[in-house]
Amino acid sequence: MDKIGTIHHDGIVESIGPESCQVRILQASACSSCGARQLCRSSESKEKVIEVRGLYPTLHVGDKVTLVGSVRQGLRASVLAYIVPLILMLAGLFAGTRLYGEGTGALVALLVLALYYGGLYIMKDKIGKEFEFEINGS
Repeated sequence: MDKIGTIHHDGIVESIGPESCQVRILQASACSSCGARQLCRSSESKEKVIEVRGLYPTLHVGDKVTLVGSVRQGLRASVLAYIVPLILMLAGLFAGTRLYGEGTGALVALLVLALYYGGLYIMKDKIGKEFEFEINGS
């Protein structure tokens, strides 16, 4: 029985390390089991490798598993990836346009966007700790 408020992804264990393991999942655009499917704008399936922290002594490379995460994590990821950069980009566009004209406003908007995503990339390890999946064997 699935818990309400969870996202499930079936995957295969790729590698196992001392403190984590790597699981390959197929992220489908119309994944019916995903609780955040209305927020997903992906138009195709993609293979992704997810690092799952923790010790799983009974797992072996090639095992089929189910990754479980919360819908809240999915919503937070969508806000960080789409909503915040949109607001920052529009603010940069309006401020730059008002102060220096349209061309400069567009450049300011792109610069703000690049700085935001650069900052996310620099902080990926810290942010990644807040977005964790657990493994349920299948």
